[in-house]
Parts: sequence; C-alpha cells; structure tokens
Amino acid sequence: MPAREEVDGGLPVVAIVGRPNVGKSSLFNRLVRARRAIVDDEPGVTRDRIVAPAEHGGRQFLCVDTGGFAADASRATSALAARVREQTLRAVAESDCVLCVFDADAGLIPEERDLVRRLARSGKPVGFVVNKVDTPARERMVADFYAAGVERLLPVSAAHGRGLEALRDAIVGMLPPAGIAPAGMPGTRLAIVGRPNVGKSSLLNRLLGEERAIVTPEAGTTRDAIDTPFTAGGRRYVLIDTAGIRRRARTREGLERHGAVRALGTLARADLALVVLDATEGMTDQDARIVARAREAGRGIVLVANKWDAVPAEHRDAAAFRKKLGELRPAFAELPLLCISAQTGEGLGELFRVVVRAEQAYDAVLPTAELNRVLQAAVEAQAPPSVRGRPVRLFYATQTGRRPPQVTVFASAPQDVSTSYARYLTGRLAQAFRLVGVPLRLVFRARPRRDATRPRRDRVRSRRSKPVRGRGAPRRR
Repeated sequence: MPAREEVDGGLPVVAIVGRPNVGKSSLFNRLVRARRAIVDDEPGVTRDRIVAPAEHGGRQFLCVDTGGFAADASRATSALAARVREQTLRAVAESDCVLCVFDADAGLIPEERDLVRRLARSGKPVGFVVNKVDTPARERMVADFYAAGVERLLPVSAAHGRGLEALRDAIVGMLPPAGIAPAGMPGTRLAIVGRPNVGKSSLLNRLLGEERAIVTPEAGTTRDAIDTPFTAGGRRYVLIDTAGIRRRARTREGLERHGAVRALGTLARADLALVVLDATEGMTDQDARIVARAREAGRGIVLVANKWDAVPAEHRDAAAFRKKLGELRPAFAELPLLCISAQTGEGLGELFRVVVRAEQAYDAVLPTAELNRVLQAAVEAQAPPSVRGRPVRLFYATQTGRRPPQVTVFASAPQDVSTSYARYLTGRLAQAFRLVGVPLRLVFRARPRRDATRPRRDRVRSRRSKPVRGRGAPRRR
C-alpha cells in the first residue's frame, strides 16, 4: 500500500464550521459556485468533510464543508455526533483560516460562545459570518452576535446570494501570502462507488492514512461525494468517496436517495471508477448495475473486492474468486479485479499499479497504421456477415477520441454492421492494445465521398484504395 503523501494539492484551505443547520453547506455551494454539498432542512445532513476548489480575486483556495459541531464532548450524545465533532476539529487544525457561521434566526446560543473561544485558541484567522440575513431589514439582527466577543461580523444570505462579495474579499484577506501553487485539484479522478456498507469510506481512510470519512456499521453514513487530493507513486489523484447506491425501490429516505443520485452523477466528472464489492457476497445484481452504469458513462473500471479478511480461510483463493465472477458475469470477466481488506491493508499494495495501467489505457493513443493492421487481421479471421446477400466492407479505421478511446471504422454500409460483430471487433482491438478496464467505443460511418474539386491524381489514388476484406468475402467485379 502506498505511504500517505501530500493531500492538499498546495492550495490554502478554508474550513467552514458551525452548529447544525446554520447554512454551512449552502454557503459552501455558493463559494465553490457548484452544488457540491447536499442541502436539506433536516439538521446533521453533512457528516464528512467535503472539499472543493474556489477562486476570488485571482486567489485560489480549497473550501472544506464540515458537519454540525457540538462544542462540548458531553453534548455529543451519539457515537456518530462525536465522530462528526472530531472531523470538524481536524478540519480546523488542517486549515489556513476558518469561517464560523451563525444563524440569524436562532440568535446567539451558549454553545456558540464555546465554539468562538475554541477557535480563538486555534490561532487561525477566523471570519464570523451571520447567515440568513435575507433582507436589509434583517441586518439589525446581526448586532446580537457581537456578545460573543468578536470584532467584525459579515452578514450574508447563502440562499439569496447577499453579502457574498464582501465575504469572498474577507476570505482572500485572511489567506496566507500567495505563493506558487498548482491550480485547482489536479490529477486523475477516482470515484469510489458501490452498494452501501461495502467499505468505500474505510478504503478511502486506509489509502489516506487517516479518518477523512466517517465509518460506522450503519449503512448510509456517507451522503455527499467527498473529493480528496492524493498522491501515490509520484502521480496525482483526486479520490471521490460517494454514498452507497441502492436499488431505487429500496431507497426510501429522501436524503439517501439524493446521495445515491449524487454518487451516480459523480461518474460524469470522474476518470476511473473503483467499484467496491463485498468479497463475502461476490458480485450481486446491484453491483453489476453499478458496473454497467460506469461503463455506459465511459469510465475506466477497477473492481475491488473488499472484506477479503472476512472470507473463510478455506475459500480465500483470489484466482477461484475471479473465475467464479467471470462465469457468473461474463460481460465483466476482463475487468481488473483486486481482493483487498481496507480493515487490514491486505492487497492494497497492488491497487495503484492496477490503477496506473487502467489510467494509461484510458488515455491511450492508438497509431493509425497499427490500428488498421489489427482491423485487417480481425476481418481476415472473421468477415462481417453479409446483409441481403451483399457483403459489408470495412475500409479503414482511425482513432477519433480519447478518455475513453474511441475508434471510427469507415464501412460500405455502417448501418448493417451487427451488434455481435461490433462486439467481436471491440474485443480484438482491446486485446491488441491492452485496453484493460476501459470501455473502447467503436463507431461505424460511411466512407466520405470524394471531393470533385480535388486534383485528378488524388482522385485516381483514392479509386485504387482497397477495402479490408475477409476470407471468403466475394470480390468486386
């Protein structure tokens, strides 16, 4: 397993803290100019730290949304609340400055006085924000919060966008002096997806070497998609932990359904998907649906069978596990598969070597000459089926896309190429170029018509070009 390395991407960090339901996530979404954190009227929706880049006045920084904070450990009445509090304190310790958010409707409460004193002891620059000041008339409500002993208050309305420009100016004023830092959150984006309670957050924490995501036996603990910059083997990544994806009929709670939708949406901005399975169960129907969704989204896929330590010793045979999976799910038999334990770290030493191979395949460049040699060999071994007595001729192929790779094959009748033959060609090309774990996209098009304005010499040369013809295919008379 790779040792934990630098994870902050080199940008200054702004932590957003406060009691539950004061509007931290709404403010976070405004600052990063995207709906990255789930917002709901129910308190305690945000549980983990959520990170996203923001920019203002030419300065880039990372915003960190945190869970609702219980200032006193005795007030953390549940194990989950205590873990949320611990996450918030860690976010403050790792930040360069802090935004402490109050609720104008609720007024100042004793718990928030404790929070202000704790932040003062942290030694970090702190901006005190009073949220839900939706109209100018409500600004008089801000005065009550000076009783906490703060010198300056920033009235805002995250819901309506009021006061945000002054807040952004204040944030930039608290940041450390600008230095040379990489822009944004660079690196290959790895989405960790799977059913609830298969160990996605445990895997994230094991890779990072710390508890970045909250882990409990309760399914559905993670609700947001959490982005974490990470470096392994000298290569940059962004690990995205997501909510568990249940079957739609079993997703009853509104927040859980929102998190599952967000998890599927995460595939749209990921490069590769680490699909986590429960090794004690194998690949279930819902696992197969998730893999299919990742493939439809055009993402590279690595299967990760977690909880390998919980498999009985007499059945702990990775080769047999792979063979059984291939027999039950032949469509996914060629995907890279690792048997690991996020709990003990077993098998994780191989993970990023497999990820690098999938990453290289995802961004592969397929030389045109070699591509056509492979195409010709495939057609000679098995010609396209004739349609209505007329052969389908394949002329040539060229790469027309990357991430994932896409190949366009020019044919005499592209609409007549059968699905089974397209699947055959896809398999031959993927095998020849070692595109493991990557959905190669094959597109068939008609050969462009000759341009009458081209010089005669070129037109003659075009007439002499021959299609790629398989064995047994009739010759043109």
